[in-house]
Amino acid sequence: MQGRTRNFLLLLLAILLVPAARATTLARLSLEQLAAGSDAVARVHCASGESHWENGSIWTVTSAEVVETLKGNLPPQIALRLPGGRVGHLVAAVEGTPKFHPGDDVIVFLQRSPAGGFTVAGWVEGTFRIARDPRSGAESVTQDSSAFALFDAAARAFRTEGIRRMPLAEFRARVATAIARSQENPR
Repeated sequence: MQGRTRNFLLLLLAILLVPAARATTLARLSLEQLAAGSDAVARVHCASGESHWENGSIWTVTSAEVVETLKGNLPPQIALRLPGGRVGHLVAAVEGTPKFHPGDDVIVFLQRSPAGGFTVAGWVEGTFRIARDPRSGAESVTQDSSAFALFDAAARAFRTEGIRRMPLAEFRARVATAIARSQENPR
């Protein structure tokens, strides 16, 4: 009986620890923090993506055309490198990484990748999708992380935050201010 009780307690402990081991903690980053941690900020149009094995992990590289540069110096085409993707029948999903598809228009906060190309600073925090209103043609941006619920310890509740459907002109102005502040107070 004592062996069964011990096994039950070990199984219970394992069940309780598995969700904690798989959890992703997302810290909300301000535009100023993203700007300070970025080598460049750009509006890009995603052209194609390809996943491949690299040092035992799956990585996805998305080719993107630089439409507008808000910070830094960028070539006309860049490669966005992020962990995860699909190779054959194997899928590696990394929570918190943005997923890009051909045709996507996004504003991304970029960091140079040691393996070449760029990665997205703050992953979903540094990715802002551009949408066009079909009637007016007006463009707006929505931050990928705005769909993530965060636990507010003070309020003892989950809440979602982030930029949602902000007019593009207003977003550009806020990013310009954030970049200027980050250059006044370098990392």
